[in-house]
Amino acid sequence: MNRRIVLLIVALNLAVATMTLWAQQPNRIPVVGWLAAAAGPDDPLVEALRQGLRERGYLEGRNIKLEFRTADHPDRLPGLAEELIQLKVDVIVATSTPAAQAAKGATSTIPIVMSLVADPVGSGLVANLPHPGGNVTGLSSMVAELSAKRLQLLKETIPRLARVAVLWNPASLPTPLQTKFVEDLKAAARSLSIELSFVSVKTPEEFDAAFSAVSRARAQALYLLEDPLFYVHRMTLAERASKAQLPTIHQSRTYTDAGGLVSYGANYADLMRRSAGYVDKILKGARPGDLPIEQPTKFELVVNLKTAKALGITIPQSILLRADEVIP
Repeated sequence: MNRRIVLLIVALNLAVATMTLWAQQPNRIPVVGWLAAAAGPDDPLVEALRQGLRERGYLEGRNIKLEFRTADHPDRLPGLAEELIQLKVDVIVATSTPAAQAAKGATSTIPIVMSLVADPVGSGLVANLPHPGGNVTGLSSMVAELSAKRLQLLKETIPRLARVAVLWNPASLPTPLQTKFVEDLKAAARSLSIELSFVSVKTPEEFDAAFSAVSRARAQALYLLEDPLFYVHRMTLAERASKAQLPTIHQSRTYTDAGGLVSYGANYADLMRRSAGYVDKILKGARPGDLPIEQPTKFELVVNLKTAKALGITIPQSILLRADEVIP
């Protein structure tokens, strides 16, 4: 009996101490850090994340806070990641491979939810997809797997297509992914009797030289590989391609919305909404290393008829019938 009384007193004292500690602390809402190489607070991708959080009961400013850090150049990402760590955020949502790598390089303890990452394993972010381990989890965008399919769609859209320029930024892609992109595109090009020219672009200042190289290659179309640099300047690139009378193909509808001709790939808004599910699970106690990496479940083919008309291109009915959306 005496032992029970002693244990009861200890338990009561512990409860009182805990309640006192809580009372001394202001009410704290969880803080989610947003780290991106392109998308800022007003970007549609951010709104998709907000929507996903709302669907799970989180209201920004009421029971969750978002801290935004967006780099105007990938080299700034590590410093911005450090800023989020100093703010003691509870989770970091990192959009793009460079952002996720910067976040992982800055912390091994704060959970990181990656999104729009083409190759999580090849990028060195996780050990494997079913059991990522460490402090990183999230979603893959399956970019490399669809690169050949986009070239096929471009050929189907323009049957006489023989020469295509590939605009890419090799500095932002890990070597294994670069190799896969190049090999897949070259294999598809051979089967389609298309000659490829790879044009490297690392800064906006190189756009002039890049389009001059595309012109020298006598390219009949432009294939843009996804990159934060291109995302930021998608309107400029669409305008320049239109001026050069070059049809373009992309992996995200954000580019066709900006004036690109065709896009095919994962629905980025859906991926961002699903990222909120990872945030929710982590805030409720789940360990990121135990949450499997998920892949896209929604893909969309988008065609911009206004751009097609400006380029004098008639989109085949076979493409229009398969399109998830046609921009008039």
